[in-house]
Amino acid sequence: MARICDSAGDARALREQLLEEIHRVIGFDAYAWLLTDPETSVGSAPLADVPSTLLPQLPRLIRLKYLTEVNRWTTLGLSVARLHDATGGDLSRSRMWAELLCRYDIVDVASLVFRDRFGCWGFLDLWRAGAAKLFTEAEAAFLTSILNDVTNALRHCHANTFVVAPVRVTRRPGPVVLLLSPELEVLGQTPETHEYLRVLVPPADGRAPIPASAYNVAAQLLAVEAGVDGNQPSARVHLSGGLWLSLRAARIEDSADSKDARIAVTIEETSSTERLSLFTRAFGLTAREIELLGHLATGNDTREVARRMYLSEHTVQDHLKSIFLKTSTRSRRALLSRALGT
Repeated sequence: MARICDSAGDARALREQLLEEIHRVIGFDAYAWLLTDPETSVGSAPLADVPSTLLPQLPRLIRLKYLTEVNRWTTLGLSVARLHDATGGDLSRSRMWAELLCRYDIVDVASLVFRDRFGCWGFLDLWRAGAAKLFTEAEAAFLTSILNDVTNALRHCHANTFVVAPVRVTRRPGPVVLLLSPELEVLGQTPETHEYLRVLVPPADGRAPIPASAYNVAAQLLAVEAGVDGNQPSARVHLSGGLWLSLRAARIEDSADSKDARIAVTIEETSSTERLSLFTRAFGLTAREIELLGHLATGNDTREVARRMYLSEHTVQDHLKSIFLKTSTRSRRALLSRALGT
């Protein structure tokens, strides 16, 4: 595991290699592993292998995942949670299981969250079905033992997306929009939406892209409205070539009952400010380093930064050297180019 984590470069390849190793050690029948926005904890880039008969139910699966309070990733600590153990054997206490997973003979789910002091980087559900045995304490202990290494590796993968200079694309005249029903059925979209979705979650040849990232932010909106979780219904996701997109969900009040109102998910290029926040979390900058970088981003020189931070110019230079070391940059220009996407 440590070898895989130490060689991590791309988050998808990392997850695929880790899943292969985990399956070799403890075994499972299905899984769902999502990267998350480190600030909102909302899922962004999914990697999953679930029963083929469940795929048509994907919007419902995601909606129930966000509305289920039992073993929700936003409430888990730094240990693995087992569904059978958390419910005392009464799996129907889990809304997701009672309304959907029970039909697919799921007998247990092991849930992990990859979180550190810089944010939440992803969550993983491992399913066992049919005659499979429940997850044991020893298996849970094994999964818990890898949490720290995997969390660090996922954060480093996020950081790696900033090393590549952002690919410049023709800017759209505004955000693209995906329109969903309260049940997360696709009702409509702007012409460019299809293009973005195809890159976010590449579909099989000849198939339409699945708007999984959009489902996640919309499901978070439902969770907020239901009082299950208070995080914002938004997520930032890496598209390709250093380019990040921001997805946000909001109701379109076209119904007397707000719960029946359609949900609009907007997709647009992440702003420099939002990108800077991701950058500082991914590289694990300290509060002082974040403050300094913020001043540099607004065009202040060393003397002005020192004045604003009540520090000597020498101390500012020491902080800057630390940032250079953490981000593998050698100049302010290179640092700001990566951080702001300019």
